[in-house]
Amino acid sequence: MSVDFLLRANLIDLFARTIRPATLQVAQGRVAAIAYEGDAADPALPYALPGFVDAHVHVESSLLVPAEFARLAVVHGTVATVSDPHEIGNVLGVAGVEFMLDNARQSPFHFCFGAPSCVPATTFETAGAVISADDIEQLFQNPQIGYLAEMMNWPGVLHGDADVLEKIALARRYNRPIDGHAPGLRGDDARRYAAAGMSTDHECFTADEALDKLAVGMHILIREGSAARNFEALVDLLPEHSERIMFCSDDKHPDSLVLGHIDALVRRALARGIDLFKVLRAACLNPVLHYRLPVGLLRVGDAADFIVVDNLRDFRVQHTYLRGQLVAENGQTLLPAGRNLAPNNFQARPVQAADFRLAPAAAAASVPVRAIRCYDGQLITSAEPAQVPVHDGNLVADVAADVLKLTVVNRYEAGAAPAVAFIRGFGLQRGALASSVGHDSHNITAVGCDDESIARAVNLVIAARGGLAAVGAAGEELLLPLPVAGLMSDGEGYAVAEAYTAVDQLAKQLGSILAAPFMTLSFMALLVIPALKLSDKGLFDGEKFEFVPVLQ
Repeated sequence: MSVDFLLRANLIDLFARTIRPATLQVAQGRVAAIAYEGDAADPALPYALPGFVDAHVHVESSLLVPAEFARLAVVHGTVATVSDPHEIGNVLGVAGVEFMLDNARQSPFHFCFGAPSCVPATTFETAGAVISADDIEQLFQNPQIGYLAEMMNWPGVLHGDADVLEKIALARRYNRPIDGHAPGLRGDDARRYAAAGMSTDHECFTADEALDKLAVGMHILIREGSAARNFEALVDLLPEHSERIMFCSDDKHPDSLVLGHIDALVRRALARGIDLFKVLRAACLNPVLHYRLPVGLLRVGDAADFIVVDNLRDFRVQHTYLRGQLVAENGQTLLPAGRNLAPNNFQARPVQAADFRLAPAAAAASVPVRAIRCYDGQLITSAEPAQVPVHDGNLVADVAADVLKLTVVNRYEAGAAPAVAFIRGFGLQRGALASSVGHDSHNITAVGCDDESIARAVNLVIAARGGLAAVGAAGEELLLPLPVAGLMSDGEGYAVAEAYTAVDQLAKQLGSILAAPFMTLSFMALLVIPALKLSDKGLFDGEKFEFVPVLQ
């Protein structure tokens, strides 16, 4: 057997919990031999270890197609993701999932895609497609589909919904793990949810909730994305529960991905004094074992998927290897950019400011409304009373009190009337933001200080058949086009990150106080996350699972 290359480094063995100098022999993309040279690490050598795995991510939220996501992720030592394609599934159905599979084949990166379990997420919104139990069985014929993606319909699980139970039964028949999604579920409900087959949860936002789910056998994913950040709340569970903890990003915008990925969570956990092997078990080993990923773990015969770091404090990634191929070196990706198709589903027609008028029940100078309160770094919201002024028979934003107009425009049915409500927490002082990334059905979601600005921002998105737009009252406007299903760019990853940074900066110049305003905006239509959200059909109480009026 011809040898591809030899590498001398301190090899980190996650199974034996040892760090020893060794010469690693790679041949035909696999680890052919390991020759150890002693029992103590050599401080003059770098360190070789298995690559990092993002245990739950929606690649679409990076605004990049899979091959471009991989180009950026490998720089940070990520070699694999467990990827739920339900974003594009909600827009294009099975054809969207197949697009992700096809695009991923351009890269040596390990993408494990799931079969979306909840498309559409609810019946209380308009989506572009349905993925049925029959579709899921068809997807399970493909070995690239490794699991049943997050079962967001936890009420359906607990109440024995026939369609939900059929999908769970299919996953069991095809021996696929089942991902959970049950924010706030505790006690006996969590036990019943786990007993039905849900094996993970990435939605815990308190340690007590995570402990409830660990107690009933679930794996807990510590999430740190661009909007939802639960690392600080959960990381102290890692020392006691390292065998059932993983790291994930869930949703990560391209500017964040340029800066770091799972490597950043490893550094933060180590800085807290958590044992190196427990941290790396969460970052490298547990996802491979749980999802049975074909990812090498630096054993003889494994695929040569590994990384080389300079030291065990900073964890600066010097080299990333996939299947024996050097794919990143000293902060530079070595994977080539590809040519990307742009399938879409976009029927919305241009809107006018008058479309966003909301009349009071009776003549008044101001009226009480039920407003959404959003929170930086969280997907959950709350319901909060607010008083909004009435101008010319139209309820308008109260910018000084941070009560802005929020709207969802149906992108799948031309001419449908927008849903309109109010929101606090964005902090915009002028202008508006609009996005065709609106979890999970991906209608157009917009927030703004006045109806004219909202209409301008929405029309920029409609003209591009998808994108992120920011407009100011003084005429400023920026658009990041997203022609791939209205979710992703067809461009080169670093260029997309630069364009995203520009539109994000304009949003903050307009006054937004959020760390990631477009990411937060994208979750204001996610009805399965409580407490109050807005769909294209109206204001929705995610705890009672029913529509509620905007006017109090």
